[in-house]
Amino acid sequence: MGSVTAYETKSGKRYRVRYRTPERAQTDKRGFETKKAAELFLASVEVAKARGEFVQPADARETIAPLGAVWLANQSHLKPSSFRPLEIAWRRYVLPRWGSKKISEIRHSDVQSWVTEIGKARSATTVLRVYGVLAGILDVAVKDRRTLTNPARGVKLPRKVRKEHVYLTHDQVSELAMASGENRTLVLVLAYTGLRWGEAVGLRVKDLDMLRRRINVTVNAVEVGNTIEVGTPKTHKKRSVPFPALLAIPIAELCEGKARDDLVFSSKYGTHLRRSHNDHGWFASAVKATGVPNMTLHDLRHTAASLAISAGANVKAVQQMLGHASAAMTLDVYSDLFDDDLDDVASRLDQGLAQTVVGKLWAEQASSLEQ
Repeated sequence: MGSVTAYETKSGKRYRVRYRTPERAQTDKRGFETKKAAELFLASVEVAKARGEFVQPADARETIAPLGAVWLANQSHLKPSSFRPLEIAWRRYVLPRWGSKKISEIRHSDVQSWVTEIGKARSATTVLRVYGVLAGILDVAVKDRRTLTNPARGVKLPRKVRKEHVYLTHDQVSELAMASGENRTLVLVLAYTGLRWGEAVGLRVKDLDMLRRRINVTVNAVEVGNTIEVGTPKTHKKRSVPFPALLAIPIAELCEGKARDDLVFSSKYGTHLRRSHNDHGWFASAVKATGVPNMTLHDLRHTAASLAISAGANVKAVQQMLGHASAAMTLDVYSDLFDDDLDDVASRLDQGLAQTVVGKLWAEQASSLEQ
């Protein structure tokens, strides 16, 4: 148990609390104006120690800047394409606002105001990412016993609205491919295999199995700033994707004269193609020329899912083709494409019910009412 002692100052009598930390190190806190206040503080310390909730005062005074730097360094297991947005969020938003703040100074209401203010000028995606960095840093602070609770948790966040998918028909895909000039085969591959852009531009000659008409997806080439980072596919899982027989000849033509390690879709210098990020790139120009709905290259992946499902592919097959982590994810992303299946289920259940005694009775009643 600690002790409370009085001492004199120019302002009058004050009280000092001496106590031991859970590590048995002696420390004190002074400046209490009344003995009761000092005793209450000492009691709270003893209760916190008994409950395992004691926080070292020095730890609570740690600022966010060094903690954030450590947290960011510990995210190095992420792919460069995932790490870069976190680094930007930390550098542009979290560090300037919270870097000099002590953990004990951060209030829930302050975090809420900060999130709301960012949301006025930035998208929900940006807000959620920026908030996630601060909340993640404070989560670690809780685990390290620098604070009892995370003041960032529980704030109201903007809802991320999923963009409506664009689905093209076979004829629209054909028109878009023809308008894409030398990139027409790339457009067809994206629309009929569901490859991600990075998977397509990272495709090498040796990844093609022309006899089985399979594309072996083993790498993903992603633009991170001005650099192309080549790594594993998004889910870290390799997969085999079929392509239509009619694409065999144009794909083979792209591989003529190339070595096994050369890129199938490449620039004139043999390097990775770069995605067009403006309204004047080759794909945007093709979209405008054909009059198809405004779309991005990634929307061709949605078209692939739509065409596969309309051709009778089941959910599991679409999941494997797209490289989703689970069939549940495929259903969640493309639930609108399975509405016809729900109607079919209802029709089949109705047929089964019609064969029962109850069903026949209801059918007779309906027939008599019609007469």
